[in-house]
Amino acid sequence: MNGEGNDTAVEANETAADASHGRTGQAQGRPDQAQGRPGQAQERPGQAQGIPAANEPPGEGTAGDAAALVEQNAVKPAELSCPQCGVVVYPGEAFCENCGHQLIAGRPGNGAPRPSGGAECVGCGEAAVDAEGYCEHCGLKQPADRDHLEVEVRTPGGPVAGVSDRGKRYARNEDAFAIAPHPTGVAAVVCDGVGSSPRPETASRAAADTAATEIASALGAGATPADAVRTAVQAAATAVAELADSPEQAPSCTFVTAVTGPDGVTVGWVGDSRAYWLSADDLRADGADGGLADTGELNAAAMTAELAADDPNATTPDAETVPLGASRRLTDDDSWAAFMVASGALTEAEAEAHPNAHVITAWMGADAGEVRPHVRGFLPDRPGTLLVCSDGLWNYFPGAEDLAAVLRNAQADPAADPTGAARTLVRHALDAGGRDNITVAVLPMAAAPSTEQAR
Repeated sequence: MNGEGNDTAVEANETAADASHGRTGQAQGRPDQAQGRPGQAQERPGQAQGIPAANEPPGEGTAGDAAALVEQNAVKPAELSCPQCGVVVYPGEAFCENCGHQLIAGRPGNGAPRPSGGAECVGCGEAAVDAEGYCEHCGLKQPADRDHLEVEVRTPGGPVAGVSDRGKRYARNEDAFAIAPHPTGVAAVVCDGVGSSPRPETASRAAADTAATEIASALGAGATPADAVRTAVQAAATAVAELADSPEQAPSCTFVTAVTGPDGVTVGWVGDSRAYWLSADDLRADGADGGLADTGELNAAAMTAELAADDPNATTPDAETVPLGASRRLTDDDSWAAFMVASGALTEAEAEAHPNAHVITAWMGADAGEVRPHVRGFLPDRPGTLLVCSDGLWNYFPGAEDLAAVLRNAQADPAADPTGAARTLVRHALDAGGRDNITVAVLPMAAAPSTEQAR
């Protein structure tokens, strides 16, 4: 990877269908695509054994034999699909390699000793789960610990929650999140593993855990929220970089955090994971007719100011604390589209329509160079909710008004039930297609004290 984005080489060659979804598993080039997921339509040894190539003569058989061979050649065994998950399967396979569904009638254990000694299968109950997570008795692929995670943390200011789901398309969850209370509030971190890198799930996990721990520790030692975020980002970036076997084999991820406290909200990010503010006024059912004043579009003015600096990822000065009123997006993506809009080269519509729209331009990893986070402060003037999420959510609901509408229409109140609100958002992303891993942290907030009081 180079400074043009860790996924540029992969994503420039993505299909149009993948490009329409953005980086979520396409623009970030998931290994399921680049290397082939088990059960995908890859060529397999012996796939066409016994069938002559289309340009070979049928040999010395009869005309009927030749016709049979032609008809046999016209059949494409690779087009068979698993009735359970729809992934391509091949003749003779007993189980789907993707979901473990049994393809041939009869249990493999009938008439033979049952395997034992592994973990217990959630399907058949046999102690026969192998190291790859498949039951050797019934073939069922076991759910991974990270396939679906829910965490609720009680804090002095009330509960906060996070939910992460693998989604419908990928075999593993490469997102990670962490929630850490600190003496005056709470910090939430969400990281999205870059699928074109090796072991992206380890990168996201290392970054989220390291950053959450560092933020809580720094704030406990008296650091300002902005300094705590910068310290945490550097520690997380180092932790991710140390996972690399070489510069060419460097696990990587994006990063976003939101930190609450008596002085308001501090957000920091690297990449295209996002933070949003949803005003409590915009979440009430009686506001369903409108009234949202979303400012979640690309903040071109702010980004243009940053581009004027030596580094395009320069940090916004701490002094520029922005009042929070109506719902809005709090972060600007480190992406090709955002860069082109900020530089004035393309309109937002033109940039978003480009195949490279969601190629990211900043990330954490040994190949990322110096990692310099964006850090911004906000002061809520009314109650509301902070959302911190990966693009598996915001690709379906990109604006703050979209997210608020999902919660409002579902009558999901984050202040009363943050876990329920997080589940609602994840469920709606799954219902919309679930093409990527989906992660969201929900942090309800009361209005911050006035600036004079905070000082």
